[in-house]
Amino acid sequence: MPAGSKAHAGRFFEDFRLGAKIRHATPRTFTDGDCSLYIALTGARHLQHSARPAAWALGYRDRPLDDLLVFNMAFGRTVHDISLNAIANLGYADGRFCAPCYAGDTLRAESEVIGLRQNASGRSGLVYVRSSAFNQDGEAVLTWVRWVMVQKRDLEAPAPRSVLPSLPESVPAEELSVPSFLDVSKFDTAATGGSALWEDYGPGERIDHPSGMTIEESDHMLATRLYQNTARLHFDALATRDSQFGRRLVYGGHVISVCRALSYDGLENVLSIAAINSGSHANPVVAGDTLYAATEVRDKWPLPGRRDLGALRLRLIGQKNLPAARLAAPKGPDGTYDPHVVLDFDYTVLMPRRTPA
Repeated sequence: MPAGSKAHAGRFFEDFRLGAKIRHATPRTFTDGDCSLYIALTGARHLQHSARPAAWALGYRDRPLDDLLVFNMAFGRTVHDISLNAIANLGYADGRFCAPCYAGDTLRAESEVIGLRQNASGRSGLVYVRSSAFNQDGEAVLTWVRWVMVQKRDLEAPAPRSVLPSLPESVPAEELSVPSFLDVSKFDTAATGGSALWEDYGPGERIDHPSGMTIEESDHMLATRLYQNTARLHFDALATRDSQFGRRLVYGGHVISVCRALSYDGLENVLSIAAINSGSHANPVVAGDTLYAATEVRDKWPLPGRRDLGALRLRLIGQKNLPAARLAAPKGPDGTYDPHVVLDFDYTVLMPRRTPA
């Protein structure tokens, strides 16, 4: 902060120190209203988040909050300290969902700086953090790594020693958190509208999800406020008027949420997200863009000690203004993303298996 100022203007690149630990302000108590508003903003239809009796039948003590609602809310805790002055949020890795959240739970977050590298221009740099969210009992709910490009305040500030963290390609099956209480013995596919279970998917399979959703200015701004994400590039029309895009960008977490909601058709029996393996926001999204989604099955694993559940590693491709079936590949021969691609998201989900004979 400038001398004599009480207002916290966010960290610039030169303010970050390798190994620094940051306890983020403003814990947030979830309500049923948050859940309903999330569904209104995304159209998400996953069974246990929508119907309390279905959640009880699976062993949950109540209707759990959507995993991405929890992720976005936890992410919002970190923004003021990590990415208030970000140019872009670039990617995610090694995300682990550790425990379900319910209405009434209170979420707080902490981060540790695990990597720094100044860009060649000297005007900005990359900041890598591992963030963790905890409930009111101190139980870890979620942990993830992300990296952002943050501008410098003082262009003459010396560059830090470059340190880039080593990140896994994916979270191994044996390290996935699977709730011990989860009971799929009475799982009813009629309630989801889809009959395909874990055995019915194979590596290399592609699903072109049929529906699209146009992002309205009011949608993405309400979502950003719901998560208390105050990053200027999403929040402040005046501040972004002179940016390269000339307007506010849609928060990437909202893009992930909408694309995952669109992926319901063809993946109706997904129970929960167990891990975020990696993710990239390939191109920006602005209000008025229409999003579509396709999913590639990257791998599948049985789960240790569970014959009733399996894990699917999925690659969710989000694209704008072009239906999923009309994009042959997300990247061209030179390895660059097609300009219609806005999201490349690798994640792992849990799904019921067919009951053994």
